[in-house]
Amino acid sequence: MHFVTGGAFNGKRAWVKNHYQQAEWYSAYDNQPLPRKLMGLVSGDILVLEGIELWLKSLALQYKQWECCEIWRQYLETWLAWEMANPERRIVVIGTDITKGIVPIESADRCWRDMVGWAFQDVAAVSAQVDLIWYGLNQTIKQRGQ
Repeated sequence: MHFVTGGAFNGKRAWVKNHYQQAEWYSAYDNQPLPRKLMGLVSGDILVLEGIELWLKSLALQYKQWECCEIWRQYLETWLAWEMANPERRIVVIGTDITKGIVPIESADRCWRDMVGWAFQDVAAVSAQVDLIWYGLNQTIKQRGQ
């Protein structure tokens, strides 16, 4: 798994498209639902999941915080199993970092912000590579195997 994060409108999508030109895309920004099962959904070996912060917001509107965290971890386990079933497979997860700046006034927005931070920690922990993109430039902050 490869996790790509950074600020809004900082070039994450362009950077990933440049590095994974043959990837299939599944995007929350296109109102696609959060995919759990990837068999039958993906025909190739590289899948980009874009906009996880929006999928997490949807979960936050339906479930309690602890339930959302558990559901998120179940998604990660399913995705990792799909990826590990074939060494050619790779999932690239793109998430916009919303955890910096002013803490939201609304309780629901604070809850969502916290969940995104926890979810990003989870995906970073299981990812072989983590890249931070700012202004179109990447900084690799984790790379397993080197």
